[in-house]
Amino acid sequence: MYLEDTIAAIATPVGCGGIGIIRVSGSDASIIASSVFVKQGNGGLDSHRFYYGRIVDPLDGSLIDEGMAVLMSAPRSYTREDVLELHCHGGYLIVQRVLDACLRAGARLSEAGEFTRRAFLNGRIDLCQAESIIDLINSRTDMSLAFAQSQREGLLSARLKEITDSLRNALALIEAFIDFPEEDLDETALNRIDSLVQSAHNSLGELLESFAHGKVIRDGISVLLAGKPNVGKSSLLNALTLEQRAIVSHIPGTTRDVIEEIINIDGLPVRIIDSAGIRESRDEIEQEGIRRSLEKLALADLVLFLVDGSAPLDTNDRDLLQAISGKQFVTVVNKSDLPSVVGDNELPGQTEIVHISSKIGSGIDQLRNVIFKKFVSDGVMSSRDHVAVTTVRHRDILVRALAGLAGFCSRLSSGVSGELLAIDLRDSLSAIGEITGETTPDTILDIIFSSFCIGK
Repeated sequence: MYLEDTIAAIATPVGCGGIGIIRVSGSDASIIASSVFVKQGNGGLDSHRFYYGRIVDPLDGSLIDEGMAVLMSAPRSYTREDVLELHCHGGYLIVQRVLDACLRAGARLSEAGEFTRRAFLNGRIDLCQAESIIDLINSRTDMSLAFAQSQREGLLSARLKEITDSLRNALALIEAFIDFPEEDLDETALNRIDSLVQSAHNSLGELLESFAHGKVIRDGISVLLAGKPNVGKSSLLNALTLEQRAIVSHIPGTTRDVIEEIINIDGLPVRIIDSAGIRESRDEIEQEGIRRSLEKLALADLVLFLVDGSAPLDTNDRDLLQAISGKQFVTVVNKSDLPSVVGDNELPGQTEIVHISSKIGSGIDQLRNVIFKKFVSDGVMSSRDHVAVTTVRHRDILVRALAGLAGFCSRLSSGVSGELLAIDLRDSLSAIGEITGETTPDTILDIIFSSFCIGK
């Protein structure tokens, strides 16, 4: 990637639509604008104003489309470079031809995520904010969107700055005594350093704890419906999704394959997985469905163990209960609209028990609430400015930073030299800098921005 190049890419999804947008960024953006866009009327393009005109081939001036153009002069643009956007009709061929025109006029095709990478490298956003953009695009619920927005607005960055400010102040005190070795660290200075580091340690610990709920709000959870044939798994899937997603039949073994559907439970993305009824079977197709069900069982975040409340528990119920004993699960007693023959004392006592009727919809709201409470606390959802760590990369960095501070605290109490104490603080500061981008290696940057689309 070369920052001096002018880049171009399609910024809207491929396919037919009302509008297609081609984005150009770099020092030659205005030259390319004059080559491919002929505005109606005289004069050039003033910054940050839309103009109507003709989009043409720069080689022969032939018409490609009529559309709009806007030139955003640096630094008041997404990348802090000169940026040109061409808005044309959203047909696949038209958009591609406009892009080709920009490339013939001197731009090169953007790499994945290069626009956002330039915004980061040019100081418009930090790496934490850059990563939030892909979360914004991939958000599936209002809550995941709110978390991504808070990170894009810099709430996590601001919290990390508070932490690094404390550590840098502590480091400055230590380095002052390193520069004047004839003076020992007195008790007042030691207490001040200890207080600054403990404050940073506590804040990092809170952020690390936030990963447990931040990750599920960002990525969602998978919930497997497990039970023997004919306990109502497919009916429950339909009740949770509020549509006839799965075939319901009184014939055992109707569901032969795995059916998945994403639902929104109060802001939590939940992937509901309906699986084949688990039992002994000689039917080859059903056996394959059962094998796939057991694979999904191993990967699920939560299992809903369904039993038929209108029939006695049998060997299939008990075998399945044994299979999920190591998983987090909720016991769901279905068919509460029929006379019950299964008592709660016959069911596993270590989990919650929810009585429902998929047929008439009773107990479904309670079940949704139980699923939600398993993964998200009330305090998280009630605060729109809640700061949380949502990625594994950030979590692993915080673990390293905390390890460095733990080492510092141990050495501080042991009375070791200031040079060794300074090393621990620098290691923690360097680790935190990998989140905001101050110390992130280029190889990690390549991985992060490669997950973006070409036009972003």
